[in-house]
Amino acid sequence: MNPMNPIALAANRPAERFYRGGERLRAFRGDQGVAPREPEDWVGSVTTVRGEEALGLTTLPDGRLLRDAIAEDPVAWLGEEHVDRWSDDAQLLVKLLDAGERLPVHAHPHDDFAAGHLGRAHGKAEAWYILEGGTVHVALREDVTAEALADLVARQDVAALLGLLHAIEVGPGDVVWVPPGELHAIGAGVLLLELQQPEDLSILLEWDGFAIDGPGEGHLGLGFDLALTAVNRAGRDRADLDALVRRAPRSGSVLPAAADEYFRLDRIPVDGETLALDPGFAIVVVVDGEIALGAQRFPVGSTVLVPAAASVRVLTGRGEALIARPPAP
Repeated sequence: MNPMNPIALAANRPAERFYRGGERLRAFRGDQGVAPREPEDWVGSVTTVRGEEALGLTTLPDGRLLRDAIAEDPVAWLGEEHVDRWSDDAQLLVKLLDAGERLPVHAHPHDDFAAGHLGRAHGKAEAWYILEGGTVHVALREDVTAEALADLVARQDVAALLGLLHAIEVGPGDVVWVPPGELHAIGAGVLLLELQQPEDLSILLEWDGFAIDGPGEGHLGLGFDLALTAVNRAGRDRADLDALVRRAPRSGSVLPAAADEYFRLDRIPVDGETLALDPGFAIVVVVDGEIALGAQRFPVGSTVLVPAAASVRVLTGRGEALIARPPAP
């Protein structure tokens, strides 16, 4: 296995998403010329936008798609233990997301539902690390029947749908864990780092005012009668919310244990000391200051792909980084 270097990733913003955003993302990344519907940067992506052949995939500086590079040498990119368990499946999609408007109320299916009804290898668990705060809407305040939920969706009673959810104020450094099936909607003005399973599968309960054909696309081609069975209809109390939304510790792992089977996220402050990254595939996002990996220096807003075979795995400098990784094999 040949040694490899960490790779600085250029922006990878799929165009014409169904919601507005991008200005905060542009400022964080130090980029220019964001269109009004480029609210997401798909970082180290081997996942396409649903229904597309290539949109969403990361292109490496040498012109290859990351997906193809991993398929050619999965051990070098992902590590031997990872490949022994999952072959060349990276098990991870990382995004930077800038909600220029509130996103619609939606949920994502669990692995079993995605496999059984959609023929997909993954459902979509996700977690958010908040970079700029605002309101997020997460989880039902009380139980709701299947009939009542279906009626609200059919009538597009947006106020009632949103009112079903807990509204929570979040700030920089807060973490939100969104299990599969959990209803949620990110509020306007929130900038976040998102870890998720590598699929683009959303069940939309709301679409009025958004640039999407909700009646045609919101149910993943299954019809709403079936799609809504993937949604958790049980209410969450205060103790449940405390497990879903919490303040990240100053360093180390920031996600609850329930997320471990899907992905991992570490918060790493660097203050003149050298810190070694754990073995394996990782995506580094610099959220403060300037971080160096070997001779390469990365300012705030940088996204860096670190292959398992990277010969340089030591962080130096002064700042803070978030380290996103697949689940432990």
